[in-house]
Amino acid sequence: MATAIKSKAAYTIESAAPPERFARGWHCLGLVSDYKDGKIHGIDIFGTRVIIFQKADGSLAAMDAWCPHMGADLALGKVENDSVVCKFHGWSWGCDGVCNDIPYAKTIPPKARINTWEICEQNKLLFIWNDPEGNGPTEDVAIPRMDQVFSDEWSEWSTVKWNININCRELIDNVADMAHFGPVHGGTGTVYFANIFEKHKATQIMVGTFPNLSEDDFLTTVATYYGPAYQITHMFGQMQGMPVESILMNSHTPVDSNSFELRFGVIVKKFPGMTEEQCNEMVQGYVDATNKAFGEDVEIWHNKVRVDNPLLCDGDGPVIRLRQWYDQFYQDADAVPAKVRERKEMEIDKGVPADVKPAMAHAFEA
Repeated sequence: MATAIKSKAAYTIESAAPPERFARGWHCLGLVSDYKDGKIHGIDIFGTRVIIFQKADGSLAAMDAWCPHMGADLALGKVENDSVVCKFHGWSWGCDGVCNDIPYAKTIPPKARINTWEICEQNKLLFIWNDPEGNGPTEDVAIPRMDQVFSDEWSEWSTVKWNININCRELIDNVADMAHFGPVHGGTGTVYFANIFEKHKATQIMVGTFPNLSEDDFLTTVATYYGPAYQITHMFGQMQGMPVESILMNSHTPVDSNSFELRFGVIVKKFPGMTEEQCNEMVQGYVDATNKAFGEDVEIWHNKVRVDNPLLCDGDGPVIRLRQWYDQFYQDADAVPAKVRERKEMEIDKGVPADVKPAMAHAFEA
C-alpha cells in the first residue's frame, strides 16, 4: 500500500466543533398556509422538537413537543379547545404551556408546564424566535414587510426545502463569497460586488452576467440577511427579451449543530400584456431557473468540511468580517462588541455602468 507523504509546507485546516448553542433571532418555518390545516406539525429544530398548531381564532401557537409526563411526541395528539391532548395518557396542554387537564387525576402537578415559543407571521411566512438567554425579540429586529408579497401583480411563493448535513455557517459564508459565482453558477463576469454589515443586517450587492438567469443582460441582486437565518434577495434580470423582477427567500433552521433545513422561495412580478396562461408559463420558467441555480450551492454544502482558518487570497470577499458579524448571534446580547454592530461597507467595482450600479443599501431599504 502506498504511503502518503505530507509536505512540511502543506496548509493545515483547523476545525473546532460548532457551537452548541443556536443563534439568537427569527427563523423562518416556511409558508403560513402549510400550518393552517387543522393538524399538529412536529418540527425538529434547535436540538429539540417543537409543535405548531392552529387555534380556534385562526392564529398559530408553538410549544415543545415532548410531553414531560412520559415523553410522548405531542405531534401525535389532537387539538381540543386551543389545547393539545397527548395521545399517550390524555394530558391536555394549553397554548400557554400549562397543563389544564389530566383525565384520571384529582390534581394537576404545579410543575406541569411546557416551554412555549414566540412566533409571528409576515410576508405569508411563519417565523419562530430563538434566544438562549430567554429574552423576546425587540422591535428593531422585526421582519420587514414586503408589499410585493400581497400584490396581485406578483406571483405566489414557490418554495422548496433541502436537508443539509453540515453546520449552517457554511451557508452564511456565501454572503461574502464573490469568487464562487463563476465556477458554481456559470457567471461569465462579476463587474460589481459589495457588502454592508450593520447591526443585525448583512447585505451582498452584486452585478454580473449569468446567462441562465438573465440571458445577455446584467443580473443585479441585492441580498440582505435580517438576522442570522432569514435572507431576502431583490433580483433584476431578463428572460426571453423581457425584464424580470423577482424576490428570493433563503432561510434555514438548525436541526442540530451539524445539520439544518434549508428553505428557498421565489416570487416573480407578473409580465404585462400576457395572457394568464402565458404569464404563468414565464413565471414558472424563471422559478425553475432560480431553483436550479440555488441547488448548485446546495451540492457544494453537501460536500464540504468546516474550515475555521480559510486560506484566503486577495480576490476573495470579506469572509472574516462576515463571520465576525455572524458570531454576534451566538453571544449573549450584552457581550456583543459595539464595533461588530457598526456599519461597515466594502466594495469591488470592476467597471459597472453608472446606470446599472445599485445603491449601497440593504434590500428594500434603498
